[in-house]
Amino acid sequence: MTIGILGAMQIEVDLLLSKLENTRKEHISGYDYFSGLLCGQNVIIAKCGVGKVNAAVCCQTMILTYKPDLVINTGVAGGLSKKLDIGDIAVAKDLVQHDMDTTAVGDPIGFVSTVNRLDFPCAQWAVDGIMEAVKAQPELKGEIVRIATGDQFISQREDKVRIIELFDADVCEMEGCAIAQVCLINETDCAVIRSISDSMDGEHHIEFAKFVGIAAQNSANVLMRFLEGIK
Repeated sequence: MTIGILGAMQIEVDLLLSKLENTRKEHISGYDYFSGLLCGQNVIIAKCGVGKVNAAVCCQTMILTYKPDLVINTGVAGGLSKKLDIGDIAVAKDLVQHDMDTTAVGDPIGFVSTVNRLDFPCAQWAVDGIMEAVKAQPELKGEIVRIATGDQFISQREDKVRIIELFDADVCEMEGCAIAQVCLINETDCAVIRSISDSMDGEHHIEFAKFVGIAAQNSANVLMRFLEGIK
């Protein structure tokens, strides 16, 4: 099995890259791809950059070049509900694009044409395995949730409330659903692991700066535990 791993920021992939063995680097279409062994699995790791377009381009290039069986998006995210606190793990059951809006032509909010759907599912076997990896680390708490993706850093409470009401999401970030859409189109399994770096009611920019490192490490540790459990 070959597994692709994408993180938006360097801090989200640093720990994984530090553990990578037999490393080979390739620069393709503006992105660096690092292949090798991680926790006994063949992996490709890339920093895709922030936002949906960056994530989609990097993911598509990874799939075309390396043909992974599973693509995992790892990193940090903002909490939208009381289910998850800072440092907790969000495991996506599915994802939506909260900034996709063609309601003016009669589509439901969040509807993505061409693929003609609102939600983008993650591979159930991967979701189950990631939750087992969370449970194996008693210091961590995890939940299976819906994640909302958009090209904004959501910091205002009214924006968070809108996303909750429209999409019933528990977490928001800026890349996951783009990766899930690319995987769906390419018939490639997808999973998204996020650790909460800023909460519903906190000082968002202050919390993010303070906790992004801890959250990124938590997400990476769960990912590695998941890899260790793959037979």
